[in-house]
Amino acid sequence: MIRLAILACLLSTPAFAAETKAQSCGYQADIVAAIQKARLDRVKERNVPAAIAATNPAWPENYNAAIPLITPWVYEKKRKVLKKENLSAVWTEMCMAQ
Repeated sequence: MIRLAILACLLSTPAFAAETKAQSCGYQADIVAAIQKARLDRVKERNVPAAIAATNPAWPENYNAAIPLITPWVYEKKRKVLKKENLSAVWTEMCMAQ
């Protein structure tokens, strides 16, 4: 939860102000989905930013700064949980509640 609060503060800076909350939460959810996929594909945690960058993600480049902040949240979960849960939906719900 602390990471989410920090991330919310970082993503509320003026560079992100032109986007709506729904857009911002959507981009963040896309990042969570990409990290979850990397985890399921057995990408080492330290290699996640490079692995995601190699996929040419659709979100604005400035959101890439959130990857190292969100990755530990995803990687602390067991793989069997990641196979069943849609973490991007969970993230969207938490983000929109902020």
